[in-house]
Amino acid sequence: MAAAADRRLERYAELAVRVGANVAEGQTVFISSEPAHLLLARALTRAAYAAGAAYVDVLYRDPHIRHAMVEYGPDAALAYTPEWLKVRAREGAGNANIATVGDAEPTLFADLDPERVGRARMTELAEIALGQLGEHSVNWTAVACPTAQWAEQIFGEPDLERLWDAVAFAVRLDEADPVAAWRGHIRELKGRAEQLNALHLDAVRYRGPGTDLTVGLLECSLWRAPEDETVSGITFVPNMPTEEVFTTPDCRRADGVVASTRPLALLGDVVEGLTLTLQAGLIVDVKATRGADLVRTQLETDEGSARLGELALVDGTSRVGETGLTFWNTLFDENAACHIAWGAAIPGTVRDREGDGVNVSSVHTDFMVGSDELEVDGLAADGRTVPLLRRNAWQLES
Repeated sequence: MAAAADRRLERYAELAVRVGANVAEGQTVFISSEPAHLLLARALTRAAYAAGAAYVDVLYRDPHIRHAMVEYGPDAALAYTPEWLKVRAREGAGNANIATVGDAEPTLFADLDPERVGRARMTELAEIALGQLGEHSVNWTAVACPTAQWAEQIFGEPDLERLWDAVAFAVRLDEADPVAAWRGHIRELKGRAEQLNALHLDAVRYRGPGTDLTVGLLECSLWRAPEDETVSGITFVPNMPTEEVFTTPDCRRADGVVASTRPLALLGDVVEGLTLTLQAGLIVDVKATRGADLVRTQLETDEGSARLGELALVDGTSRVGETGLTFWNTLFDENAACHIAWGAAIPGTVRDREGDGVNVSSVHTDFMVGSDELEVDGLAADGRTVPLLRRNAWQLES
């Protein structure tokens, strides 16, 4: 059993390195992990060196250290970024980056002041990372590390093996050839993006329980599949799993109400029952049964944080959705259902990154809006309405 688990971990790390980040020979690989993810970080390091990495640098983030800072530290510490960390981040240009996610203690920050938790963010570091994404200078990916505490949040018991099975299914690790399975999956998503681009949509409308939202698109908006390419020609898959096609909206054109359909893990706590009201692109009201103040604080981060930066469509063929689980983790839950993000636009989803209506922010937070009851329509400039999703089924012909 132990040998099989070790082999699974090695295959998972190899998939993340060779398909996710697609580490090239001679690159430095920067790994960002947590103490609870130690075994995965080690496996990723071995896989990166096997792929030809020149050097692997692993940085561990301990959430308890951040908890202590928020609870006892001075205000100046909340957004402070040490100079050495900024230097390290800048060294990422031209190299590879792999982040591991999966909260060992999903509600660790629930006992703290949500306003301070919301401000405890290294904005300068985020700006460096967003700049590198815009420059396409880093091949990167994020993968989840199952933990017993995460499993307990999902299943009500610390069944780590069951969580590993769900993660393996979601990332196609159960396939005889996971690499080939991923290539076929990306081809299918690219085909959907091409279908959407051919429609030249002016807006997208969402209707469902608690939701009636119309979001405008830009003339330069592009629908994309989740495969990117660096300026040096390295293709990579930023998130594993991934099941979406996505685009950048016009951040000045969003009107209506939208209700989140899944819990949102945010800044060490969980937001539930979230409903947002938007007028002329701006989020003007936030309601939630839990975590509303945390959301409000994040929306005050900068000028663009209370406007939309991404629309993403996910249908019922999603492997994550097929598990029937709520993972309480955005990397997974956003790939089980349609989602929208407030904050920064995603590089590569507009023809002119600097055009009017493209949102700029140091924040990018996805929240899930999809369900069997959600209807999604594309609205064309000539007045046509094109059904895109009905009862979680893709409506455009293959």
